[in-house]
Amino acid sequence: MAINLREHLSRSMEIREILIADLILILAFDLTIVGGVSTIRTSWPMFLYFLPIAALAVTLSFVLHELMHKFVAQRFGAVAAFVRSQMGTVITLITALFGFLIGIPGATVIYTNNFTREEEGWVSLAGPLTNFAVFLIFFGMGIVLYPHFITNIISTLTPYYQSNSYLQNAINFTLFISILLAFFNMLPIYPLDGSKILRWNKFFYGALVLAIFFLFITFIPIYALLIDMAFWLVIAFFFSMLYRGIGL
Repeated sequence: MAINLREHLSRSMEIREILIADLILILAFDLTIVGGVSTIRTSWPMFLYFLPIAALAVTLSFVLHELMHKFVAQRFGAVAAFVRSQMGTVITLITALFGFLIGIPGATVIYTNNFTREEEGWVSLAGPLTNFAVFLIFFGMGIVLYPHFITNIISTLTPYYQSNSYLQNAINFTLFISILLAFFNMLPIYPLDGSKILRWNKFFYGALVLAIFFLFITFIPIYALLIDMAFWLVIAFFFSMLYRGIGL
């Protein structure tokens, strides 16, 4: 089903749609943290504990990512608006209920007949660079506030999260979500940002992917990251087929 972009140009409607998508993604990430709905009866304290943290991390990483695509596209004279996908919203929620996540609640849709390959590249680069900036800001906060910050980062993603302060868990989780979204969006599969950046400038693409990769292994051992990458490639391919099918 093709989406009429004009229906999403109302500022109030677009704000509503991106807030709904943000809320869905917050709940989905939080459900995924606790292992899905099957464990919620025993893990609800953990679910409630991470809910504000997920709200901070997802809002900064997802909403800012999409808004930067929109603002840079408008700077180049394009029409741009965030469009929530009904099917993508359902897929996001259903997968989270089972304890894993395919987070595709919507995306910034851009309409223009005049983009050069360079302009398209800068618009695409704006999202991952925003995630990269969020990561660096929170990484700096962690270094300043906690003497053993780097050695404790991964603890937030383990059952030992309570050994950290609430603020450190919030910083750690925001780092994880921001770099996760950056890495996923840099996969070279259309319509993800990486495919457009690679087509525009191979040097920028390679440098950013390499930087994100080395930051990512701060959280995840290399062997686990390779397994996750295979999973993300499957998700990216699925998203590509869905994107084409619903006409986003």
